[in-house]
Amino acid sequence: MKKLLSIMTMILIITSIALVGCGQKSTTSNESKQNEESKTEETTANSGPITINQEIPDQEILSKGPAGEAAVSAKTLQLTEEEVQKIKEGKYKAALVMHYAGNDWATAQINGLKATFKRMGIEVVAVTDAQFKAEKQVSDIETVLAKKPDIIVGIPVDPVSTASAFKKAADAGVKVVFMDNRPNGLEAGKDYVSVVSADNYGNGVQAAEIMADKLGGKGKIGVIYHDADYFVTKQRTEAFEKTIKEKYPNIKIVARGGIIGPNDGEKVASGMLTKNRDLDGMFVVWDVPAEGALAAARTAGKKDFVISTIDLGTNVALDIASGGMIKGLGAQLPYDQGISEAILAGYSLLGKEAPAYVAVPALNVSKENVLDAWKLVYHQDAPESIQGAAK
Repeated sequence: MKKLLSIMTMILIITSIALVGCGQKSTTSNESKQNEESKTEETTANSGPITINQEIPDQEILSKGPAGEAAVSAKTLQLTEEEVQKIKEGKYKAALVMHYAGNDWATAQINGLKATFKRMGIEVVAVTDAQFKAEKQVSDIETVLAKKPDIIVGIPVDPVSTASAFKKAADAGVKVVFMDNRPNGLEAGKDYVSVVSADNYGNGVQAAEIMADKLGGKGKIGVIYHDADYFVTKQRTEAFEKTIKEKYPNIKIVARGGIIGPNDGEKVASGMLTKNRDLDGMFVVWDVPAEGALAAARTAGKKDFVISTIDLGTNVALDIASGGMIKGLGAQLPYDQGISEAILAGYSLLGKEAPAYVAVPALNVSKENVLDAWKLVYHQDAPESIQGAAK
């Protein structure tokens, strides 16, 4: 009897082990299946041609390139799946040389570049921040060249003093793609691949239209411009002022003030408001100094005041969504600009002809479309603070 019980106990133990083993095998099989499905989804998401977001509105590009070139829309750029695969086989390296990396625009550019280079199998070996200092950017380029990148995507702090450093990179065989501006003396197709920009002239027009609409076509305004030899910011101010003067004769530009850096906005706006207490509105050349202008207008006790600007940063978006003094802006699409720059770098690696100047269409942003605009600009939903303010 004892012998029989021992045999039955042994059978139960063996059966239990077998069942546990089957259960573990089944779980492992399910996990493997889920992992395979996840990998398949990821591969599908990262396969196919590379283009910018085709949902971006088809706006006429109004900007011209640094040498007066007609712009090619970034929506026309594409790398086929076969071209991407060919680039992957090269195991290339890229470096990103920024003039400044401390705002939402720069972050979105970098994110767009990194995500696209990852799809192309290109390793990003450096991201530098010159902090708006030309001498630091020259040093950054020297440091980056030691890493032997095949590609540099950069935006010159100053078109004169950084020219020799970027030329040195080009002469070393590095494929150079510029954001927004090109250094003096460098030639497209020889020293660099292309310049990619937002339609800055178009965004200046959008900012002027917003100003005119919110003022009802009349009033006195000030203009805060970028007091530097900077191609894209000059275009914005020129477009804004020309549109106001030619289309809205009852809106008078009665004050102008220049800024050197992004933190000068409050000081310049405050001085302008002190001298011109009857101002009805103000155009500021980009969003960070516009935040300073907003602070100055609040300090001056302004109520029905209209500010328009360019670039959809977090703080200006929050003020727009809240129905504040910043009524709207012309938005760049920096994430898609980054995608475009990466595509053009790919063109150069393939020996494919690239246009000298490429622009991403302008985008009009107001309280009514700020959440949709944010998604277009950054490829993600707006922060909860902005969503809450827009309700």
